[in-house]
Amino acid sequence: MAGTRAAASAGSSAGSDNPPPQEPGLGELLEEFSRTQYRAKDGSGTGGSKVERIEKRCLELFGRDYCFSVIPNVNGDICGHYPRHIVFLEYESSEKEKDTFESTVQVSKLQDLINRSKMARCRGRFVCPVILFKGKHICRSATLAGWGELYGRSGYNYFFSGGADDAWADVEDVTEEDCALRSGDTHLFDKVRGYDIRLLRYLSVKYICDLMVENKKVKFGMNVTSSEKVDKAQRYADFTLLSIPYPGCEFFKEYKDRDYMAEGLIFNWKQDYVDAPLSIPDFLTHSLNIDWSQYQSWDLVQQTQNYLKLLLSIVHSDDDSGLLVHCISGWDRTPLFISLLRLSLWADGLIHTSLKPAEILYLTVAYDWFLFGHMLVDRLSKGEEIFFFCFNFLKHITSEEFSALKIQRRKSLPARDAGFTLEDICMLRRKDRGSTTSLGSDFSLVMESSPGATGSFTYEAVELVPAGAQTQAAWIAALSNRETRLQEVRSAFLATYSSTVGLRAVAPSPSGAIGGLLEQFARGVGLRGTGSSTL
Repeated sequence: MAGTRAAASAGSSAGSDNPPPQEPGLGELLEEFSRTQYRAKDGSGTGGSKVERIEKRCLELFGRDYCFSVIPNVNGDICGHYPRHIVFLEYESSEKEKDTFESTVQVSKLQDLINRSKMARCRGRFVCPVILFKGKHICRSATLAGWGELYGRSGYNYFFSGGADDAWADVEDVTEEDCALRSGDTHLFDKVRGYDIRLLRYLSVKYICDLMVENKKVKFGMNVTSSEKVDKAQRYADFTLLSIPYPGCEFFKEYKDRDYMAEGLIFNWKQDYVDAPLSIPDFLTHSLNIDWSQYQSWDLVQQTQNYLKLLLSIVHSDDDSGLLVHCISGWDRTPLFISLLRLSLWADGLIHTSLKPAEILYLTVAYDWFLFGHMLVDRLSKGEEIFFFCFNFLKHITSEEFSALKIQRRKSLPARDAGFTLEDICMLRRKDRGSTTSLGSDFSLVMESSPGATGSFTYEAVELVPAGAQTQAAWIAALSNRETRLQEVRSAFLATYSSTVGLRAVAPSPSGAIGGLLEQFARGVGLRGTGSSTL
């Protein structure tokens, strides 16, 4: 573990001396991503050198700001669709953060719990911490495995491991009669879900957000997956369960067919298989000012925005509890919200603080999507462009509604403040506030950027007039900073996606246009006519 930390520090130093100007590997990453699905066991095969570069770059980018340990998954021994090098973030590498939020998790014990709990969840996609914020672990996984998958996979492991499975050495043999009658369900589920619960508790996870629109996934008349909210034995009753149903990847075919316009696109909640209602504990909804009873009338933009607000409010709550986000398999809707959470917290300067827009983009595309098994090849072939939606959606979360700074500011404001209140300032349009640099403006600011920090957007705001509004003015500057950073990430994604995946994936119209959003973007940034180019 100490060796891993040292390697992270060395990677940080080397990366700081010679940072890539515009993350040149992003084009190669998207090319590889659109060519094949990542599998841990294939990392050293065809295209292995590209994959190794992607993995190495992720470790380097994590090492810029965090001390971490690596949980080895070299041949997919733990999970075939998880990274070969699973990163466990222990604490931020700054001494201040280390003293405040140093991890109490022992990596050896964590690895043991992972090995024991992995069969509790669909496809073996166990609870995995991926974001560290103020000592809280934000985790991802698949949903709970149903009896069919659990018995099938345990039997497979038994026969193909020479008749033994170390992770399940203490589980009694499952006979054919047990399988046929399912009489051993309760006992086996107690075992596997018990380990899953121990893993969640070890990571201090309290909140579980389930994005499934079903209570259980049914195929060929069989329940192939389950979920915490319908666990008959109420094993997860001590956790705060949130059922926030969100359309699966199939729905994003409609998004593409509407020329990538999410506004006005509403999911059909009356379909037969949709049986999971929205359910959120009241204490989590009071401060959000959202009418949750109307969720079935929201379009895709509203629904994604409101769910993200909910997740951010949980992350910023006063307790020290972590969060788990999952859908069914954990490789479509789950990375969508994990990626949005990572980018939103980064835009506020709260995580990955040394990474530039192109670097955080590379990290979240590579780690949150590619290395965790998103099937981009399959999704593109079907037109289910949930991956594209994620990064194009950044334009909808630039406002202060999604900023952690707004939450923190509200907590710190006294009942009455001299001068303008926060809400007064928020209501002012830019033209009403005046220039941030003119000394004649009512809200004049002196803004200084750190030398050589182009793209990092670290500003120090000093309020000149009016007296008593310094913190509000700095807050406004930070929100403007957030918008700029997210816009840069979105622009960098669109530029690279258009020249690698996007323009080739959209059939040209008779007029030669490439369709909808991509056509507008190509004209705006001068990419018109580059549809056949690659990076």
